[in-house]
Amino acid sequence: MGTSIWQIRAFKRAEDRPTPKAVYNIRVYYSSIIIAIAGAMIGYDNGFVGGTLALPSFQAEFGLDKMTTSHANFVSANIASTFQAGCFWGALFVYPLGHYYGRKIGLIVATSIFLVGAILNCAASSKTGLGIMYAGRILVGLGVGATSNLGPIYISEIAPPGIRGQLLAMYDIVWQIGGLVGFWINYAVSETIPVSRKQFLIPFSVQVIPGGLLLIFVFFLRESPRWLMAEKNSPKGLENLRWFRKLDESDEYFRFEVAQIEESIESRAGAIGLGFLAPIRAVFTSKKILSRLALTTTLFIWQNASGINAINYYSPTVFKSIGVGGTDAKLLSTGLFGVIKTVSVFLWMIFLVESWGRRLTLMVGSTGISFCMFFLGAYVRIAQPSTVASSATAGVGNLSPGGRAAMAFFYLWTMFYSASWNWTPWIINAEVFDNNIRTFVQAINAAANWFWSFIMARFTPQMFAKMGKDGYGVYFLFASLSTLGIVYVFFLIPETKGIPLEMVDGLFTNEVPAWRAHDHVLNQLSEVRDEFHASPEEKEAVHHFDVVTDDAHNVASEKNNQAEP
Repeated sequence: MGTSIWQIRAFKRAEDRPTPKAVYNIRVYYSSIIIAIAGAMIGYDNGFVGGTLALPSFQAEFGLDKMTTSHANFVSANIASTFQAGCFWGALFVYPLGHYYGRKIGLIVATSIFLVGAILNCAASSKTGLGIMYAGRILVGLGVGATSNLGPIYISEIAPPGIRGQLLAMYDIVWQIGGLVGFWINYAVSETIPVSRKQFLIPFSVQVIPGGLLLIFVFFLRESPRWLMAEKNSPKGLENLRWFRKLDESDEYFRFEVAQIEESIESRAGAIGLGFLAPIRAVFTSKKILSRLALTTTLFIWQNASGINAINYYSPTVFKSIGVGGTDAKLLSTGLFGVIKTVSVFLWMIFLVESWGRRLTLMVGSTGISFCMFFLGAYVRIAQPSTVASSATAGVGNLSPGGRAAMAFFYLWTMFYSASWNWTPWIINAEVFDNNIRTFVQAINAAANWFWSFIMARFTPQMFAKMGKDGYGVYFLFASLSTLGIVYVFFLIPETKGIPLEMVDGLFTNEVPAWRAHDHVLNQLSEVRDEFHASPEEKEAVHHFDVVTDDAHNVASEKNNQAEP
């Protein structure tokens, strides 16, 4: 009996072929977890910045409390968005490092830059002004942008196809844990530490912890076997692949994977070359690759169209718009947002990413996001709840029944987003390009993510100020864009679960539409696998049959041509 697409199984493995149990070993898991620490660097920034900028101690230290509202919004937006600007350039500039020196060295350099930026953030004060703060935010962003490029690439290159989605999901899990820590640290310092420099310095200093851990542990990683083999270091690449798979060279699974990698490298070498500029030329001279790149970069438009980065960086503003007032109440609500987000990502990793796959997860997520955002926009437009939130004592307990419903829909939105668009686009981007161009296109994809995050972080305050009372128009905008995202995914994004990295090209052909491409490639893979495992006699028989068939076809064609007047 076939498996329904609606069936959900914990830790389902979307295997492309029978896989020895040894392949699913602790080595690929703990290597992925080490890389996933880079996710905590991103998540913590998402979680702490908005709340820290709203702390009275930070506002007083840098004079934001004496500025006009528009000027304070402008400064806050600059502090938040310089991080995304750094991420954008970091994602691009790490490409030469990843190409020439490998994933491991690139991660070491990126993490070192991150730590320098984090230290500068801690050094900023009223005496130094905001200049050091901006410089630190840019360097932190450079490091995060670089790791957001190389981290998913590394995981995708060491992962067996059957659990690739789950291993990549670990990056997101740690990302969410970092965000959760950031949310609750803000709440803790606001509740337990008097208004002082120490109050806002603690959240800034904590970001050193994930950066320091990653810098230490990355030295113990093994380099990507696929990168080594592409760099003509086959003996070391084979050794690392054996280590990751815990298989002997004679094992059929191992030999088939090596054959796929070598064939892919030879194919790309013949088609575009293996040099530094070869991927750049290949991308910008190939309509096929450019169209695929357009699809993957556009995924981040729909991701940001959900409203996530508006909420990540300006959650106090969002909660005020739906009626939650008072700094403590807004920070508490933000902390609950982080808890629900993290739990939802765990459920996505365990039950959905390999059971439902990428396409269905994204479409269901967009449906829920759109519905919740339409409700929130309607509520804010009709009830105008910020008049209640203007009271310093107004909190969640004082919300009207409509306000409680709005909070419920906000947290429901959180669940839909976290279990779909939060990380699935990153998984797709790490899967759908050949090894020889993967580092370069992943740099562009990561830069696209940070570009749209920058736009959102930079202009969210202005959007809430200009798009209707309490910014109700912002919710309607996000709802409408998310609805378009459903159509986009259905018609243009193929399913990638369980497809070997070396066969993803088959998902993007004109032979079949996107919604049928997955089955088409699985059928091709079955034929390739059968041919690989066939005996010499069987291969010779197949070859003889093909020759005879071709000869018969040619004879028939010749007779038809002669029969034509």
